[in-house]
Amino acid sequence: MATIKVTDKTFQDDVLGSDVPVLVDFWAEWCGPCKMIGPALEELAVEYDGRIKIAKVNVDENPALPAQFGIRGIPALFMFKGGEVVSNRTGAAPKANLKSWIEETV
Repeated sequence: MATIKVTDKTFQDDVLGSDVPVLVDFWAEWCGPCKMIGPALEELAVEYDGRIKIAKVNVDENPALPAQFGIRGIPALFMFKGGEVVSNRTGAAPKANLKSWIEETV
């Protein structure tokens, strides 16, 4: 499964109501580091299909969510389990580091 696009309106159902953990990538079109990790997140979404979901929230199109979670820098990655934030990190990282973080938090 590819990454899913989540908005202010769909966040409750797609992330908080998910029956599997959800990694949410808060990003923007103009953000270079966000574009750098995009392909790795797409690959990880396929690798972890059925075990976790990877969602992307465009912070320019959905300003309520970054404000709600106090996001000050992007890319900001948040891992949700059972509707709660269990871990987060900011900034780009190689795929191997992202995979290790997922394994530690899921």
